[in-house]
Amino acid sequence: MEFGRTTRPIGWVKAARKVYETFPEAVRDRISTALTIAAEGGKADIAKPLKGLEPGVMEIALRHRTDAWRVVYVTEIAGRLWVVHAFGKKSKTGIKMPKRDIDLVKARLGRLRGLLQ
Repeated sequence: MEFGRTTRPIGWVKAARKVYETFPEAVRDRISTALTIAAEGGKADIAKPLKGLEPGVMEIALRHRTDAWRVVYVTEIAGRLWVVHAFGKKSKTGIKMPKRDIDLVKARLGRLRGLLQ
């Protein structure tokens, strides 16, 4: 029996949710499970810290068929886990996240923090 288990709500940046909904169903299911694990305080095997950003910013990376699917979330802003970016990636730069996506994550985090804190 588990006592005291809490699941934080998951918030979405609207643009990230819109892109996420275009992902294949199998990808959405796996990412949704990883986000639930994170909301419960854990870390899924497909999640890792996003290098070059502040602590608590995580990336879920999932390969499906010939494509890579990514979701970036921050573990806590105003008591929620927030999904700030989602995208499908064709390998042009190897596994490294493109600079434009890093810049977009930074901008969205700044706006989100400004609105909620």
